[in-house]
Amino acid sequence: MTEGVRSYRDLQVWKSAMDWTEAVYEATSHWPSDERFGLISQVRRAAVSVPSNIAEGAARRSTGEFVQFLGMARGSLAEVETQLMLARRFGYTPDSDIHALLGGGEEISRMLVALIASLRRRQNA
Repeated sequence: MTEGVRSYRDLQVWKSAMDWTEAVYEATSHWPSDERFGLISQVRRAAVSVPSNIAEGAARRSTGEFVQFLGMARGSLAEVETQLMLARRFGYTPDSDIHALLGGGEEISRMLVALIASLRRRQNA
């Protein structure tokens, strides 16, 4: 892990991903009930995967494994973003809410990219 960080719970990217996942849950709570076992379930699982992969990667034994799990977190983030764009097309959520969620996802993605780059620099030093 990075200096001064003792746990994944100390990582700002994990904290942001937790808050973002909560916002995704809130947004999907207003979607049509017939999507409960479809898009709602899928987007929620993918959103939960973002902070979960950050935590799991941080608990791994090597920096390479951590980087790999951060990459999986980015993949899950892209999955949620795609599903949110579909929800916008279907008219499930107002554009302003989707825009806020997508903006939050972009910020988390930037944080993940920066953490990956930092870990790789440290690994190669």
